[in-house]
Amino acid sequence: MSGIYIHIPFCKQACSYCDFHFSTNLKLQDALVEAICLELTSRAAYLEQPPLSIYFGGGSPSILSSRNLSKIFDSLHQSFDLSEINEITFESNPDDHTSENLLLWKKLGVSRLSIGIQSFIDRDLQLMNRAHDAREAEQCVTKARDAGFEHLTIDLIYGIPNQSFAEWKSNIEAAIKLGTDHISAYCLTIEPKTAMAYQIRTGLFNEKSDEEIEQEFLYLHQRLEEANFMHYEISNFARPGHLAQHNQNYWSGKKYLGIGPAAHSFDGNQKRSWNVSNNALYIKGIKTNDPNFDFEVLTVRDRYNEEIITGLRRKDGFNFGTWETSAQEEILRNIEQITRTQSEVIQCSGSNVAIHPEKWLVADHLIRALMLD
Repeated sequence: MSGIYIHIPFCKQACSYCDFHFSTNLKLQDALVEAICLELTSRAAYLEQPPLSIYFGGGSPSILSSRNLSKIFDSLHQSFDLSEINEITFESNPDDHTSENLLLWKKLGVSRLSIGIQSFIDRDLQLMNRAHDAREAEQCVTKARDAGFEHLTIDLIYGIPNQSFAEWKSNIEAAIKLGTDHISAYCLTIEPKTAMAYQIRTGLFNEKSDEEIEQEFLYLHQRLEEANFMHYEISNFARPGHLAQHNQNYWSGKKYLGIGPAAHSFDGNQKRSWNVSNNALYIKGIKTNDPNFDFEVLTVRDRYNEEIITGLRRKDGFNFGTWETSAQEEILRNIEQITRTQSEVIQCSGSNVAIHPEKWLVADHLIRALMLD
C-alpha cells in the first residue's frame, strides 16, 4: 500500500493560527506547478507499485487555476499507474466551491473533498482570518453534493478564544446536520510565530484554559459517537466505512511519496526525506535537477517509537508483539513504571496498548512516558 501527497503552498490570505508552509503571493504559481510536474516525472519509480491514494494538501489546493490543476493531473497519469487508486482527497475552502471549480475537480477524478469550514460563526472566522463566512460554510457541502461528491469531510476547530461552550455545541450540531460521513476536529494550537500568538501576547484576547478545552473535547467525543461517528484517531471521526484511507497509511507506517515544497516522503522502511520549505528554492532545485531536500535514516528503535507516537493517537493503539525482545522488555517496564493515574488511562490487551478516546488529551504525556530510550 502506498500513497502520494502533493503540497500546494498558496492561500488567498493567512489564517491567524497557521504555521504551515504557504504563501499569499501567487506570482510563482505557474512556475511551481511546472516544478511539481517535473518532480512527479523524476520520482515516478519511487513507489515501485501503483499508489492507492492521492492527497492534495496545503496551503489551499482549491486556489489553483483550472489550467494548473489539470497539468498536475496530466503528470500524475503520465508518471504513475493510477488503476489501483481508491481515494483522491482534495483540500478545499468553502469560498472556492463555485460550480465551475466543483465540476472540474469531479471531472479530474477527485473522489473526496476535505473542506476547511473550522466554524459556522462569523466572529470566529473573522478572528481566524478565514476567507469565507458562515453562510458559505453552511452552503458549501450542499454545493459539493449537487456536483456529485459523495465522500466529504469537514474540519472544525475547538478551543477558539471568546467562543462560548454553547456556541461550540452549536458548531457540532451544524456539522452533524450537514450529513457528512467524516469530521476532523482540531484543538486550536497557538504557534509562536503566528498572528494569533501576537494578538494573545498583546492582550487582545486570552487562550482558553485546559479545563475549557477538555470540556469541549469530551462533548465533541460524546456527541459525535451518539451521531454514529467512530472516534478512530484523536482528531478524526467517521461513520462506518468512511475512515480516511490516505491518513491511515501515514499512521501505519506505509510508504508514501511527497511532492512539492515542504512535502515529506517515507520509503516504508528506514528513510524519510523532505523538500525545502521555500518556494523559490524548491523551483530552482527541481529545474536544475539538483533538488533541495534533507533526509534522515531511522533506526529500528526510532520506528518503534513512531509506532508508539502514532498508535497512542489512534483507537487501535499499537502492538509491540513483533518487536525485538529487548524493546518488548523495555516497553513493559515503562508501562509498569507509569503512575497509577496514567495506568488507568491506558488499555492493555496482550501486547496491544491503547488510550481510551475520552482520555486522548493526555496522549502526549503518556507518549513521552512510554517511549524507548
